[in-house]
Amino acid sequence: MSHAVHVRHAVVVADAPHADLHPFVELIATSDLLIAADGGARYLAELGYWPHLVVGDCDSLSSAWLERLAAHGALLERYPVHKNETDLELALLRAVERGAAHVRILAALGGRPDQHLANLQLLAHPALAGVDARLLHDAWEIFAIRDQTLLHGAPGDLVSLLPLSEQVDGIVTEGLFYPLRGETLRLGPARGVSNVLTASRARISVARGVLLCMHAFGAGMVAAWPSLNAPNTI
Repeated sequence: MSHAVHVRHAVVVADAPHADLHPFVELIATSDLLIAADGGARYLAELGYWPHLVVGDCDSLSSAWLERLAAHGALLERYPVHKNETDLELALLRAVERGAAHVRILAALGGRPDQHLANLQLLAHPALAGVDARLLHDAWEIFAIRDQTLLHGAPGDLVSLLPLSEQVDGIVTEGLFYPLRGETLRLGPARGVSNVLTASRARISVARGVLLCMHAFGAGMVAAWPSLNAPNTI
């Protein structure tokens, strides 16, 4: 993993409580780079996988766990507990620095509501602007739209569009039940919640701002997660 040019697909595992990574085993198995944010390393180990890199203050990992990780070849990058970044933020920055073009974030939702919200806001991080970064949770994929995207799913899939910047201007959608035609969504009002796919794909574009797209796949679609290695942005 010393040559960033070889890293295309990265999986970053956070440490939200009671996370279930079983639906994402194939995604994990086929990634080029596995990064654990602190205790996320345990979730990988439970599935028989060991991270290439463990990042964070390691306050959620015992000395025995740290020894096991080192014995399995994991590089440990430790930081002070008192720092400006969360462990997940540091892990995402390392994935970008190593050249990952596609990043999938697991075990990042649930538990404390402040961390839940902070992890969603990380999708707007400037360092991820040129990266296809998606947070996966149960049957949800969540990502930021800064220009345009082609969303793949099935008719009836739930799609919510929420501004991550103060306002998002010039939003145009095709293939959603409630269309937007160059309109603005502002931080605060919940207008963009609970739209629906009317076809197998939808096109969403924005002129200015950062838009959070939250897409819930229909029943039985979780098995399609490995295909998310293919970029959906256009």
